[in-house]
Amino acid sequence: MTGLLLGAGLGAIAIGGVLSVWGKAFSAGLWLQATGAGGVSVAGFWALGSQAALGDTFTSSFVPRFGVDGLSGLFLGILGLIAAPALVFSVRYLRPSPTGRAVGVLTALFVLALALVLCARDPVTFLAGWESMTLVPAVVILVSRGADRRARKIVFTYLAVTHLGGAGTWVAILLLAHAGAIGGHTTIASGSGLQTAIALSALLGMGTKAGVMPLHVWLPRAHPIAPAPVSALMSGVMIKVAIYGLVRVLIDWDGVLPVWFGVLVLAVGALSALGGVVYALFEHDLKRLLAMHSIENVGIIVLGIGASLVLRARGADTWAAFALAAALLHCVNHAVFKALLFLGAGAFERAVGSLEIDRLGGLLRRMPWSGGAFLVGAMAIAGLPPLNGFASEWLTLQALIHVPRYGHIGDGVAGALALAALAATAALAVFCFVKVVGLVLLGAPRTPAVAAAEEPPIPLRAALIFLALACVALGFAPGILFGPLVGLAPWSSKVGTQLGLHLPGTGSLPTVGIAVALVGLTVALALVRGNRRAASAPTWASGQIVEPALNWTSAGFTKSLRLVLEFVLRPEREISSKAEGGVLQEVVYSGNVPHLIEDRLYRPVERLGFRAAVHARRLQSGSVGTYVVYLIGLVIVLLLAVRLGAIG
Repeated sequence: MTGLLLGAGLGAIAIGGVLSVWGKAFSAGLWLQATGAGGVSVAGFWALGSQAALGDTFTSSFVPRFGVDGLSGLFLGILGLIAAPALVFSVRYLRPSPTGRAVGVLTALFVLALALVLCARDPVTFLAGWESMTLVPAVVILVSRGADRRARKIVFTYLAVTHLGGAGTWVAILLLAHAGAIGGHTTIASGSGLQTAIALSALLGMGTKAGVMPLHVWLPRAHPIAPAPVSALMSGVMIKVAIYGLVRVLIDWDGVLPVWFGVLVLAVGALSALGGVVYALFEHDLKRLLAMHSIENVGIIVLGIGASLVLRARGADTWAAFALAAALLHCVNHAVFKALLFLGAGAFERAVGSLEIDRLGGLLRRMPWSGGAFLVGAMAIAGLPPLNGFASEWLTLQALIHVPRYGHIGDGVAGALALAALAATAALAVFCFVKVVGLVLLGAPRTPAVAAAEEPPIPLRAALIFLALACVALGFAPGILFGPLVGLAPWSSKVGTQLGLHLPGTGSLPTVGIAVALVGLTVALALVRGNRRAASAPTWASGQIVEPALNWTSAGFTKSLRLVLEFVLRPEREISSKAEGGVLQEVVYSGNVPHLIEDRLYRPVERLGFRAAVHARRLQSGSVGTYVVYLIGLVIVLLLAVRLGAIG
């Protein structure tokens, strides 16, 4: 039944992608894709709940095989859960123009590529899907942006970073295949050089695709310039598929890793979580801000994986399974609220034409359905109870508390520092989204376009409301998923599923009662209020005329934090003035918070690469005689190398 539903869902996505090519069938094709994605989601979560493997098992041989188990079922469920509303959103967001039709087809290919990685059961199919899910978004961006030179440069950076870093994925998978360890058929010796090489390669390659710091440089560039539905898939699903690969290698196939590697993963997670939220605070573009928060939340997921690795190495199997389940639950939760926020940003951009935070304001009154759904997503990503972001962050925090308890001094200190990093991340995330809600949803409109904003068409609103309701449902009843997630740990037979029965908010009768009471109260208040609205009144500003130009800005909101962290962030400021007749007429202030990893690490490497390319280009003279000389020189060098080797 599950396999049939999964196959039908993937087939519907493929057929819908083909139908999207024709203008008259464009909407029908997207609706068919959305229906197929819904089937994939149901099949995936059903496989998770049943814990039954379908199709082929994993193999190290290079023969294409396909199958589904509980872990891949979870991520297939995430894929369908996000793809379905994103495709419904696309029905009116992507108009049936040549570009819209192309993006519709490519979206279907993107979803199928993601599913290919999750269903692969051999090295060749896995790596083929891995490369496909990297290339398709690049083509989407190029097609949607046309002749935009900046977009081409960003796509070049995206492909360069993900392929150079992604070489680690190839190394890890091929080493596992060579050792016969894919699927756990052969056990790799704990602490061996092979185990270390596989683990480090996977962290490099899959961490790059997931967007962990300092391998994140492509993510805040590529995600914001993609169409909103594709941004939702990239941030909500693609980087989670990278987490899927990381869990497969580090948890399933590479054996029990040493403690030091778990501490390394904790450090990477803490850096990503704190660095992502800090730099998000100083962003002025809404989609780029959301992209930085993807780095933050991937860091939280990696913290859970790191805690699981350390606890597993120390023999604390129960809490290791708990930590892994917390990380996987945050994968689900982040996918839902981040897709909601990216789609909400797309709705705002469609209505206003800009996502510069300082040029928005008052959108909640003008777009109550879209703005209200976006508000739910903002509360969820900020980790506020009773929404889903709080549930998984709280579980991750509980897991980190137990790292010092079971560890020695070194890894105990690492666990305590990771715990502090998570707490600071949660506080800064609240700060960031107070800024976003205040400057985007509340207050007065700052431009005429914002003042004239209207709600988007029904398909766009329906997608946003569905995801907002999912945030609420997953927040009130996280235990529905948490119990099966504990069972995904390879050592879960030693643990049982009792962990999912004693957590607050696991779907017990009081929790459901509270949820029903809150919904009933909201409906009652709406009925009592009816069509009445509060009377408008002028804002009191100490007797001054209220001008949009004098409102709080994003930079002003975060200035206090920027001053506190000045020694780390190294902000750049520039002040210029203009005077006429000795009288000051104008003062212009500009400020910027540079991304230190990008400026100090990536840009020097980029400049060096371009310089080397310029010199290499000179070798391409077009002269056959010159190329013959090159070949003769190469032959001479090889002969000398062989001769010296024979002498040695």
